[in-house]
Amino acid sequence: MKICAVELRSNEAIICLLTKENGLFDIPECRSQKFIMQDMLDNEQMRKFQATFAKLLEDYQVDRVVIRTRETRGKFAGSAIGFKLEAAIQLIDGVEVDFMSNQDIKQKMKRNPLSIEFRATGLRQFQEAAFTTGYAYLS
Repeated sequence: MKICAVELRSNEAIICLLTKENGLFDIPECRSQKFIMQDMLDNEQMRKFQATFAKLLEDYQVDRVVIRTRETRGKFAGSAIGFKLEAAIQLIDGVEVDFMSNQDIKQKMKRNPLSIEFRATGLRQFQEAAFTTGYAYLS
């Protein structure tokens, strides 16, 4: 199964592609590590974000998207633009979207810790949260 794990931070969608076959994880090369939305009020930019994201999923034959959830209220609440990006991803035709909370991720990581350090994955530091979301989902 190939997934695209997503962490939404303010106006960015940070992604990490992961596959798991026969119990082995693989991190395929990807042309993008993040998508940035400059103006959340611009309809054309929102459509472009959605089309670009959909094209990436199609090109890499992604089976499922997994989004790390954010709080809706309080100190660690997600931003309005983040929720708009989340909706744009959910509304892509033919894409299955699942969500994982921080609690679920922590529990799965406790039961199935990484066998290597994150630095050894070859991913950039800002992709760590997206990677752990995907790893926890596939574990």
